[in-house]
Amino acid sequence: MVSDVYMIGTYTTRFKKWPDKSGKDLTRDALLGVLKDAQLTDGGVIEGAYFSNCGMGIIWDQDLVRGHCMFAPLVDDGVFPARAPVVNVEGGCASGSIAMHLAWKDILSGLHDVSLAIGMDKFYHEDMKRVMTAFEHGIDREDRQTLISEYQAVGTQCGKTFEFGPKRSIFMDTYAMQACWHMWRWGTTQRQIAVGASKNHYNGSLNPNAQYQFEVPVEKVLEDYEVSYPMTRSMCAPIGDGAAAALLCSEKFFKTLPQAVRDRAIKVRASVLSAGRHRPIAEPSLSKWAADKAYQLAGVGPADIDVAEVHDATSFCEIYQAEMLGFCPIGQGGELVGSGATMIDGKIPINTSGGLVSKGHPIGATGLSMMYEIATQLRGEAGPRQVKDARIGLIENGGGVISVEEFACGVTILQR
Repeated sequence: MVSDVYMIGTYTTRFKKWPDKSGKDLTRDALLGVLKDAQLTDGGVIEGAYFSNCGMGIIWDQDLVRGHCMFAPLVDDGVFPARAPVVNVEGGCASGSIAMHLAWKDILSGLHDVSLAIGMDKFYHEDMKRVMTAFEHGIDREDRQTLISEYQAVGTQCGKTFEFGPKRSIFMDTYAMQACWHMWRWGTTQRQIAVGASKNHYNGSLNPNAQYQFEVPVEKVLEDYEVSYPMTRSMCAPIGDGAAAALLCSEKFFKTLPQAVRDRAIKVRASVLSAGRHRPIAEPSLSKWAADKAYQLAGVGPADIDVAEVHDATSFCEIYQAEMLGFCPIGQGGELVGSGATMIDGKIPINTSGGLVSKGHPIGATGLSMMYEIATQLRGEAGPRQVKDARIGLIENGGGVISVEEFACGVTILQR
């Protein structure tokens, strides 16, 4: 049974430019924050940690033993137990959810009673060319041509030219092509995408941990600098630094905790990973496969979800993932988002944190920051962005690009 795994602590730093903090500083902040949230004085009870990171090798020249380096001073200071294993996790933008899944399996299998998932990335660097190069490592670099050819074929179908080059973002261009196809096939509009972006910037204005804490009206979203049609800058996630963590435990350990900790604990009802493949663009994606399996494991359906965080690296993704997660029929995501149904007080609130486009996207930390937002909602601690009576929440987190979908995806269902 998956219901005997509990999240007893969760934490995220604010996502932003942190020039005065190193990766070790941010990792320490996340560990101390998650321990404090779980009302633990130190990490001595933790039996293992999964460290999620994507950029340290390319940007900061720390290709190997990344998490071990980040945790070494924490061990020296007695904050993290000596000899406890640290496992490095990388799956593109889905890395945080993969770390969470592995920590969950440790508890589920009975191997550990307490397991940590923690993610950190620093993407602000004086050499931004180097940073942009890092993003291209999320595709199959040995076989770029297959990806390019597939998107050129999609472009021929929907009337958009697929561009690829050193001065462009491969991820923004692929998402833009997917959006154009969706617009061609289903009648989705750029304004509907802009409504979702504006909604998430409003949500971010209510979130003290968001990188962008200001509103952007729909018209301003549409008038912003074009990145790759139909995407404007306000529809795209920014580069940022940050860290986030989740602390999981078994039912046996849970029963030893003070009542105040147990009252705030969140059950992990399901955690499912899926892998991408080459497929026709009209077929459902790997996130639908993961969501369907997660619903089955948790014994719930889309109608039972009170609040969701989805991976909106661009604002089109919210439209698409609403369909894949079953919140509306395929092809009707634009209508759903455009109607306001995904607002905080809507039928299915999505990205109450502000989503990636407002909260920010330090890749290794992103998935775990989504866990933090849903846990905060389920605890009733989200303040002005609180969803009324939120009881069950879902997280969808995708990473990398293969063909017209991601290389990796994680779907997690949490319950108060």
